[in-house]
Amino acid sequence: MIKTKAYAAQTARSPLAPYEVLRREPGPDDVQIDILFCGVCHSDLHTARNEWKNTLYPTVPGHEIVGRVVAVGKDVKNFSVGDFAGVGCMVDSCGHCPSCAEGEEQYCDNGFTGTYNGPVFGGENTYGGYSQSVVVKESFVLKIQHDEKDLASVAPLLCAGITTYSPLRHWGAGPGKKVGIVGLGGLGHMGVRLAHAMGAHVVLFTTSPGKVEDGKRLGADEVCISRDDAQMASHANSFDFILNTVAASHNLDAFLNLLKRDGTMTLVGAPAEPHPSPEVFNLIFKRRQLAGSLIGGIRETQEMLDFCAQHGIGSDIEMIPMDYINTAYERMLKSDVKYRFVIDMATLK
Repeated sequence: MIKTKAYAAQTARSPLAPYEVLRREPGPDDVQIDILFCGVCHSDLHTARNEWKNTLYPTVPGHEIVGRVVAVGKDVKNFSVGDFAGVGCMVDSCGHCPSCAEGEEQYCDNGFTGTYNGPVFGGENTYGGYSQSVVVKESFVLKIQHDEKDLASVAPLLCAGITTYSPLRHWGAGPGKKVGIVGLGGLGHMGVRLAHAMGAHVVLFTTSPGKVEDGKRLGADEVCISRDDAQMASHANSFDFILNTVAASHNLDAFLNLLKRDGTMTLVGAPAEPHPSPEVFNLIFKRRQLAGSLIGGIRETQEMLDFCAQHGIGSDIEMIPMDYINTAYERMLKSDVKYRFVIDMATLK
């Protein structure tokens, strides 16, 4: 076993603090990665504080991992020592259900294994990227094509990037399509960048007039203040697709009314309290759809990373040392970050 320094929460009320985990020695199909950067996702906070009521303690969060390969098993074909590699939200799945067979491991019928907090349907705990190193089977490791100087901004792509890319691709965002992005946070700012790069006409919805300039910098063609009824009404019945990234409970009808006939709004934010139920007539009179989406499979995540490398896309980040993580959580609750914290894992040493 490999002794690995990490940061962990021992209970829902305790701060994250130094901890040591044991990683397995690399097996024949394993890749060992020294972690250089790890993004901080709101899911990390939910898990550390047991807000989803499923946390296995001690918990070592972190599923936006970028690092350098330091060892490979004898059967590994696509990675060599010295390569840059990434690990996202999953490190295993059953591999034989219909979803896994179609490259959609995130929807594994038997439950994928999270990079931290173990299998979805229960099992042995796993420990995430707030640590020095990780050992992962090759089929769940991603190739990083970005320049070395951009690696820190790549880390959030492993969750925030794929969470927004997958629905945009699935519902056909591209030239000739009018696409709305609701919210300009860690997810929303990636949604704007990706939809713009795909060639869609992008409208950002925000409650904050102070975010108009930043939205346009990121690629929005228009910015709509969602608290302004007149601005909202000007977009009625006009959107092909809306990606709603807001993680707080809110009225969905305001945005459903903006969809064309057969338009879709997809939710990717996960609120602690449910959204109010939408008005059924807003759906049935225009055959609109309200949908959800969960990260993406490994194949699609690699596609997203390659797309982002090709288009020079990374996340807007604020780099922090490992011992700042508890403060970062408090700031994240106040939306006091543009737009993603990334831990410099060299500070753990």
